[in-house]
Amino acid sequence: MLEVGFETLLLLLAAGFVAGFMDAVAGGGGLITVPVLLLAGANPLTALATNKIQGLFGTATAALTYARGGHVNLREQGGAALVAFVAAIAGALLVSVLPTGWIRMILPLLLIGIAVFFATKKGLGDTDRHRRMTPFLFAAIMVPLCGAYDGLLGPGAGSFYMLAFVSMAGYGILKATAHTKLLNFASNAGALLAFAFVATPWWATGLAMGAAQIAGAAVGARMAQKQGARLIKPLLVVTSVSLAMKLLWDMI
Repeated sequence: MLEVGFETLLLLLAAGFVAGFMDAVAGGGGLITVPVLLLAGANPLTALATNKIQGLFGTATAALTYARGGHVNLREQGGAALVAFVAAIAGALLVSVLPTGWIRMILPLLLIGIAVFFATKKGLGDTDRHRRMTPFLFAAIMVPLCGAYDGLLGPGAGSFYMLAFVSMAGYGILKATAHTKLLNFASNAGALLAFAFVATPWWATGLAMGAAQIAGAAVGARMAQKQGARLIKPLLVVTSVSLAMKLLWDMI
């Protein structure tokens, strides 16, 4: 049984579609869905947990769409996805133990830094560049850091995965986006598993929003494959800055 009324559900479905589109292209869908869930009456922990439910469907759809387009081999990412899954569980379980206040304070600066990087860095396109880390080191260092953050706090996790793939793995923008989705799906799943024990997610509402996420993610991933960096870069910059501004506003 749904936890919200029909009119509120329509609003949440619309938010899920737009968030699915954004996540498939550049990440930042939680910037839309979490505030709408709070507006619908969910407490903060329930909103975060429900957001993970619906986000699973969007990231899974985007990952499959990019794989069908030949931009990522999901089987080759299996090991890294498992690392992201475990790291996100650890991050979510440490929410009540670690002092997250300082992370929230520096997070807006990090997101603005990401926006500046993608907006001003010359040569960033869909062509691969110099790799600074081997795949093994990337999976051992960058993936657990991003996955743990996704479980611990969450906002901007897709942007951090993107930055890691572009700056350390040397991937082009489209390839980095494609590879981000499976890892984002895995860390969402890990965080949700942990939240299922420490929170009260709106399961029915989250599943309904997940259906809208599937539609939005399919549209977004197809557009991203057609437009490449021309679409992904500006949207990534806009979502990173918007998320930073929202976090700063929440601190006031």
